[in-house]
Amino acid sequence: MRILLPAAIAFAALASPGAARDRNAVPDAVADGKPQSCVPITQLRESLVRNDRVIDFRLSGDRYYRVTLPQSCPGLGSERRFAYQTSLSQLCSTDIITVLYTSPVMRGASCGLGEFQPVRIPKKR
Repeated sequence: MRILLPAAIAFAALASPGAARDRNAVPDAVADGKPQSCVPITQLRESLVRNDRVIDFRLSGDRYYRVTLPQSCPGLGSERRFAYQTSLSQLCSTDIITVLYTSPVMRGASCGLGEFQPVRIPKKR
């Protein structure tokens, strides 16, 4: 999945289906510090939508932050795409994401984010 940053204030994240057996399986993660309210947009490298409630963000330096949405976001886990807009140079826990559907192209549910929890995701063997 790649992150697109059009106009530096909005982005859409697109996930390509992997070889995983269960698309909505959330890999184990170990907390690696205190949760943060915001992360700098310029450091975002990838977003991995795990299901309707969990998104892992990879930042530069291979740092990962897991966001668990306060409520399920319908369509997020199946579409694996979302957009957001912000006037700041950061993506924050108070921001809203909007699910993007591809067929037909349309906007879906809008959902609030949660805190950015730094995590370590163990490598698969």
